[in-house]
Amino acid sequence: MLARRLDHIESSPTLAITARVAELRARGVDVIGFGAGEPDFPTPAPIVEAAVAALREGFTRYTPSRGIPELREAISRKLERDNGLAYAPDEIVVSCGAKHAMFNALMALCSEGDEVVVPAPYWVSYPHMARLAGARPVIVPTSEDEDFKLTPAALEAALTPRTKAVIINSPANPTGAVYTRDELHALASLCVERKVWIISDEIYEKLLYEGEHHSVAALDPAFRDYTVTVNGVSKAYSMTGWRMGYSASPRTLADAISRVQDHSTSCIASFVQKACIAAFELDDSVVDAMRAEFDKRRRRMVELLDGLPGVSCRMPHGAFYTFACIRRLIGRKIAGREVKSSMDFARVALDEARVAVVPGSAFGAEGYIRLSYAVSLDAIERGLARLAELLRS
Repeated sequence: MLARRLDHIESSPTLAITARVAELRARGVDVIGFGAGEPDFPTPAPIVEAAVAALREGFTRYTPSRGIPELREAISRKLERDNGLAYAPDEIVVSCGAKHAMFNALMALCSEGDEVVVPAPYWVSYPHMARLAGARPVIVPTSEDEDFKLTPAALEAALTPRTKAVIINSPANPTGAVYTRDELHALASLCVERKVWIISDEIYEKLLYEGEHHSVAALDPAFRDYTVTVNGVSKAYSMTGWRMGYSASPRTLADAISRVQDHSTSCIASFVQKACIAAFELDDSVVDAMRAEFDKRRRRMVELLDGLPGVSCRMPHGAFYTFACIRRLIGRKIAGREVKSSMDFARVALDEARVAVVPGSAFGAEGYIRLSYAVSLDAIERGLARLAELLRS
């Protein structure tokens, strides 16, 4: 009875694990969750106050589908200030989170039979969004030896006459990988040469610990004509539940993205848009303080993971995840249970140690697990101690 487009669409593993942790905690079970991809800091007070003021002023009606002009102007200023990108307000579409912005872009770009190149490990939703848009995701594995980054040679081998877009995520979820300027330039040059769109997911741009963030569209004027820049406020300003993301793209594509949104969600919540203007007006000290705390957690989590028997973990350079290798644990028995996959390990960790991790298979990378360090140092210490005890059992 269901649409055939759902035949290969699975529920989000990260959302499922988050829901399972919430369920166990509601029953009084002490679970340490490393699954959620959201900062554990409160939304900064000026942002909250702007939303409250908008509500009190009665700013609760529909707005233009692509966002109020003042917000799109604020995003335009942010892109020029932070990224060296010149986008007019009518080239920007405000959506219900960066995920929605990316979904809209794929819906506007892809036709049945098109292909979208997705480097693996990938964020869990990328392949499914491509499928829902009628395209076929072409998964291109990357290796830990190459810092989990797509190479020009691997990209060129994956391109076909049907390729419509390539998704690039830097800093990356789940690996924390960060592309250099030269690496992005090489990939984008190849895409432009083949007339392939680049969807640049930059949602973690401000959570960077080493190196610099580079926006693809800013590297060369030719790249701008083939790039959709996707970003939002959820990670940088601890606003995951506010649901605001945006895309910036050439005007013709922005108009198409807006038409898609016109007939799906229309505008995001009116008062949220006022709050987001306040977010873009904040100085960097708010983000700097959060990033400094994440950095401490990052280093401690990697240190503890590297100390676990059978586990190794490279240092992530951005975002707030570690992507630990557990290949040496596959085929072993842990707590009397045979572990044949990363999913098996995640189940054993939750059932036996009450620690929630996300299996690498959810990201197209078997033999790994993702752990978020958007939790307290105390939770990191206790959770990794539980895993250490589990692996000694």
